[in-house]
Amino acid sequence: MAGNLNISADVAASGMRVQAERLKIIAQNMANADSVSTEPGGEPYRRQVVSFQNYVDAESGAQMVRVDKVVKDNAPFEKQYAPNHPGADAQGYIALPNVNPLIEMMDMKEAQRAYDANLNMLKTAREMNSSVLDILK
Repeated sequence: MAGNLNISADVAASGMRVQAERLKIIAQNMANADSVSTEPGGEPYRRQVVSFQNYVDAESGAQMVRVDKVVKDNAPFEKQYAPNHPGADAQGYIALPNVNPLIEMMDMKEAQRAYDANLNMLKTAREMNSSVLDILK
């Protein structure tokens, strides 16, 4: 019985790890939301997105989750007319990062809630494991 609860805790911990990584990438996106190139016609910061992958843990046989990869978002850059900017192209436009702070905030809230749900699952599994051990004493 306690073994199954430990597996539940491991599954929840894997969920917490991927959501923590997702929050880190979201923070990087937010920090660079205004990062434009200083090279004439150069590209600004490009938003990054995390993708997850399910896998079966060889030891426990449980379905776990891990970060598969972090990829750059290929959404187009918006242009802004700023002829005096050092990164302006020949027409006087600079490319702005493809980071939308509103979307990043929504992604952050979703990742936070998923992290919290996994944390609650981890706490519950530990409490149940402790209760089983108390009963067996």
